Amino acid sequence: MSLSGKAAIAGIGATEFSKESGRSELQLAAEACLAAIKDAGLTPSDVDGLVTYTADANSEIAVQRELGIPALRFFSRVDYGGGAACGTVAHAAMAVATGQANAVLCYRAFNERSGHRFGQAAPSGRVDATGLEFSWHLPFGFATPAAWVAMQARRYMHDYGATSEDFGRVAVAMRRHAATNPAAWFHGRPITLEEHQASRWIVDPLHLLDCCQESDGGVAVLVTSLDRARDLPNRPAVITAAAQGTGPDQMMMFGYYTGELSALPAMATVGDTLWAQSGLSPDDVQTAILYDHFTPFVLVQLEELGFCGRGQAKDYIKDGGIELGGRLPVNPNGGQLGEAYIHGMNGIAEAVRQVRGAAVNQVPDVRNVLVTAGTGVPTSGLVLSAPE
Repeated sequence: MSLSGKAAIAGIGATEFSKESGRSELQLAAEACLAAIKDAGLTPSDVDGLVTYTADANSEIAVQRELGIPALRFFSRVDYGGGAACGTVAHAAMAVATGQANAVLCYRAFNERSGHRFGQAAPSGRVDATGLEFSWHLPFGFATPAAWVAMQARRYMHDYGATSEDFGRVAVAMRRHAATNPAAWFHGRPITLEEHQASRWIVDPLHLLDCCQESDGGVAVLVTSLDRARDLPNRPAVITAAAQGTGPDQMMMFGYYTGELSALPAMATVGDTLWAQSGLSPDDVQTAILYDHFTPFVLVQLEELGFCGRGQAKDYIKDGGIELGGRLPVNPNGGQLGEAYIHGMNGIAEAVRQVRGAAVNQVPDVRNVLVTAGTGVPTSGLVLSAPE
């Protein structure tokens, strides 16, 4: 059974993005979900499914109670941090396509800046196999996401001649897009390459401006059947392909043992699946929403997904290649570097806006949008398309 074209995203909702929301994570989740329901032209009684991340603190039944949903027929969670983002939509689409549910909300909400800060060093409290992985690395200083990514970024530079300036071009592009997006935390605050280079070191070779921000906020999307979505107020974003994937010898952010340190094989798995499911190729994509928690992995994703060859991303992004008007506009909303870090869910909402033709920084004639989730971990991806 093919999933392609059977489900669509019919509603999107979000809170404001801040550094101190002043309210509980549950309230953020409820606000985002209610906004998505209203955007779809539905009511809470129409919803019968909820999907979120294992990392989300808001239980499905708590969100159900807050929204006044009478009963759930489907609920699911996806593991591996930001790698879960597009996976939540994949689960929702499968539920809708197989009749397990009629309308499924996917949500992510947290106080990541005012509450638990993901970017700070902290020991892993996990006692499962993933916790064992961490135990081999934390004693040697690999205690933050920046430190984990820095190892692979340095190897990428060694293998392909990339420079810190190449990483900086990603940051400049994202901040330029965010500067014209009123919803973005960095609205009105673009940066120059010189400012990127002058920003303080976090972990060599990563500057402060190579690292995404920490945000408070919530985002939700509502998935239903394509037939039903056609009768709702907004243009549906058709789920043309949805995939999850790992690579060989997969670990949680410690991808140092796969045979090629400067690659992201899990993303290659996802990309291959998306192109096979959709029958599309990179040439059919008008804009991409790439998970930009750290700038080097944007370059690697471009290569793994087939937009350019291995080691060629530094040339692909030169002269504004990933900016508005470039060969492949990436993250027109500013991404997680510029808009907000909501574990990738805000990127899915931006992809829907691009398909609707309703984005602040609208790319012309969008037919297909590629979306990716967290990198360095088991991950996921989507192709969202305009309806025929």
